[in-house]
Amino acid sequence: MLRFRVFSDGKPADSVDLTGAYLLGSDGVPVRADIEFEDGEIRCNKRAAGPAGLAIVWPVKDLGRIMLDTTRLPERDKPYLLQLELARSRLMRLSHKQEDWEIDDPKCAEALTERVAHCRDLLIKALQADDEVTASRLADESLALSIQVAEDLSLQHAGTGLARRCENGSFGKLLFGCKVDLLSPSETYRKQLAAACDFVTVPISWRQIEPQEEELNWKPLDSWVEWLAKKRIPMKGSGLVDFTEQNLPDWLYIWEHDFERIRDLVYDHIRRVVNRYGQYINTWDVVNGIHATNSISFNFEQLMELTRMAAAVVKQLLPQSTTIVDMVAPWGEYYARNQRTIPPMLYADMAIQSGINFDAFGLQFYFGLGLDGMYVRDMFQVSSMIDRFSGRGKPLHITGVQVPSSTTVDKEDAWGGTVSIDNGGQWRGQWSEELQSRWLQTFYQIALSKPAVDTVTWRDLSDTQGHYLPHGGLLRRDLTPKPAYKQLVAMRKKLLGNGR
Repeated sequence: MLRFRVFSDGKPADSVDLTGAYLLGSDGVPVRADIEFEDGEIRCNKRAAGPAGLAIVWPVKDLGRIMLDTTRLPERDKPYLLQLELARSRLMRLSHKQEDWEIDDPKCAEALTERVAHCRDLLIKALQADDEVTASRLADESLALSIQVAEDLSLQHAGTGLARRCENGSFGKLLFGCKVDLLSPSETYRKQLAAACDFVTVPISWRQIEPQEEELNWKPLDSWVEWLAKKRIPMKGSGLVDFTEQNLPDWLYIWEHDFERIRDLVYDHIRRVVNRYGQYINTWDVVNGIHATNSISFNFEQLMELTRMAAAVVKQLLPQSTTIVDMVAPWGEYYARNQRTIPPMLYADMAIQSGINFDAFGLQFYFGLGLDGMYVRDMFQVSSMIDRFSGRGKPLHITGVQVPSSTTVDKEDAWGGTVSIDNGGQWRGQWSEELQSRWLQTFYQIALSKPAVDTVTWRDLSDTQGHYLPHGGLLRRDLTPKPAYKQLVAMRKKLLGNGR
């Protein structure tokens, strides 16, 4: 058993929020465990042998509530001190990235080195402290400072990379995207969409297209595709194969124990969609998050077979198309709860090693909800994760990104107001329109500084009915712009100029 002592305000903690907590094994792969808090301790009963780290949403002074993790630790009789292990882990990762990321400005590099040294001094004092209360206090100070330094390092590195990409002219013409709401056809919505995006992602929902078997409804899609084509706005098709409950038609579950039959039905669905819209859409997210959201409970080999088939069918019908294997929840915490899923890095590596014919990876980042894959991470973690996927030798498309602009209950989102924003974490404070705008600016600077990143797509344009995250749109429900919308338009103008 792994045990962690926790202190708060100079005494053993009375309670700890374990919402979303999980253990990590080798290579950051989540492992199954029972985690509970009792008598000032977090106790973790692992279901796998070997060292493990604990990931937990943790409050950091002035910086929010962030999903952080310890290094992998062996079991021992004496409990570890949680704050000390969180601080040790962050400082280790910060030191490694300081070596990996060049800072061109010598003064900035020197200042950064001094601040990292201060974090290390605080940690050493915590390790040498005579009592756990003092050690926890010093570790909290070291942790808060190292998280701030890590974000500053991420922004410094991003500034250098972004300037280099601008100088080299390495951005494509299609850089900024947004996912369209098929049920929002108003002219105001369309005007705001056209002003903010270089391309539009069109959602392909099998449930909407074929609500009853062999009864097809193309009308919502046709309307949008025709309008976008008329306006000469490039399109990307998303979710050809998507096994979330919101996407699959109910009648398909009749065949949930017959893999061959479902494979044939998926094949027919892909062919119908691509044949109908292939003259307008040349970029496709051929699979969307099937490694994590697997409502039919296919096994590993079956999911890889469906990935292979989806990519092959699109390439067969549209040889010049760009095919994207789209990944969700890149930290993979879902795997700690559901062993029928696939850890994201394993899925990505197998897609490459098994010779599947696809062109790029997609990566999605949603933060702010108390759900696996949506607990808040800081910008250092985001930047490091993009780097991990960049090392796979494929271009990257950030196919969906979003954070909320409010913490109030929202019954019009995809979750129907049943999921709390409060326990999903915070970045710098409570979510607001101003903080959403600041987060968007910071995220886009980091993402677009990476040479492997070709495009970035905000998930929802507006907070109208049918949106994904609560208050996650760039427009309010009355379609007036939030600060984040204005920030995106300004950034697009700065990087690409006025023309598309």
